[in-house]
Amino acid sequence: MTSLADQLISLLGPDRVSVTSADIATHSTDKWFASHPPDVVVHAGSTDDVSKVLLFANEHKIPVTPQGARVGYVGGCVPLRGGIALSLARMNRILEIKTEDGVAVVEPGVITGDLQAAVRKLGWFYPPDPASLKECSLGGNIAVNAGGPRCLKYGVTRHYVLGLQVVLADGSIVNTGGRCHKNKTGFDLVGLMVGSEGMLGVVTQATLRIIPHPPQRAMLSAGFTTFAEAANAVQRILGSGFLPSALEIADKFTLRSAREYLGASVTPKGDAHLLVEMDGQIESVRGELTQLAALVRSLGSISLEEAVGEEACEAFWKLRREFSYSLRNTGLIKLNEDIVVPRSRLVDLVEFAEQLQVEFGFPVASFGHAGDGNIHVNIMVPTMDDPAIRERAEAALDRLFHQVIDWNGAITGEHGIGIAKSRWYPHAVPEVARAMHTTLKKAFDPNGILNPGKFIA
Repeated sequence: MTSLADQLISLLGPDRVSVTSADIATHSTDKWFASHPPDVVVHAGSTDDVSKVLLFANEHKIPVTPQGARVGYVGGCVPLRGGIALSLARMNRILEIKTEDGVAVVEPGVITGDLQAAVRKLGWFYPPDPASLKECSLGGNIAVNAGGPRCLKYGVTRHYVLGLQVVLADGSIVNTGGRCHKNKTGFDLVGLMVGSEGMLGVVTQATLRIIPHPPQRAMLSAGFTTFAEAANAVQRILGSGFLPSALEIADKFTLRSAREYLGASVTPKGDAHLLVEMDGQIESVRGELTQLAALVRSLGSISLEEAVGEEACEAFWKLRREFSYSLRNTGLIKLNEDIVVPRSRLVDLVEFAEQLQVEFGFPVASFGHAGDGNIHVNIMVPTMDDPAIRERAEAALDRLFHQVIDWNGAITGEHGIGIAKSRWYPHAVPEVARAMHTTLKKAFDPNGILNPGKFIA
């Protein structure tokens, strides 16, 4: 009997198909701890490759798990049912940048930071900025509707996707949307695909909106004695008519870890940190910086630093991006949960996190996007291999997610559901809405071959 790999080699050629132990291991997981090997890895090089694979897989009812750069935190691209791991990483060309239209056309394997750099050279801007922008792919960003610190002012990935080329489960190719910045022709199929986590189709090309790059950036880095004071500053900044491009907050465990990893001299004083970025025209940014600094001082900051210009601002962002590495430096495993709460619940959330520490005995670090309530709550555990510790960690997560749902929050703001959050999906989404998800899944993928085993089986 001909093996699956041999059939795929006949279909695509030997350079597209791999069953080496290294390739199988690499494509078994993402940055979450779950892992399951595919039977074979396909390295697609074109839309035609993807179409052939899905047509074949659908006819033979073989599971297909689309994969990008595999840097997700929820096990979303783990091939739980084996079958084919369909890697889009080789489809990594920026096909077009046309500033006259305000668009960039890309393949899904393009790294987010590479697109940002390419359009920046032309004086243009692609705002979505997940923390992993130097390693995550745009196809992955589209699959989970990725966000980042700039969401407060500029929005998430969905707001920058104008058009998509998608291969459906039966191998058919659909082009939806286009390159116009306004388009209300039929249903919003682009919006349906963005955030669908590889369960409705495989994106093979995206037309993205780009905007003029603001000529000036400036930032404030403020330390506060308590988290409540920093959270109050968030509300006062927004209530005073300012709309920063980013508004980031961090708690005391995060800061203490940063001091141990980076040193006290580069880490703000206090048990809470607020990072404020603004951008725009040079004179207007200077004026806003002066006003904001005065406001933040009046709200009780115990340290305040200013940065103006690209280089100085990037030094502030370097500290923010080091928070995750600082937490890893503790030697503990970081269960990174990207929950969202109404902004008025920021203090409640951190107080609840402190209760979790007492109740379950795990340190909890909270930091993230205060401007839109998307806070990364990191439960720090020594291992997930010990059954007793894992059970305790799962109980802590259960308490966290149910509390967030009770506050009318969301269990994920930018990472997706994947495997990690699938057990809370029935609690987070009402029954009728879940039925709609199931109906859509069956309509697009009647044989259930696309990324099976996740929150919609």
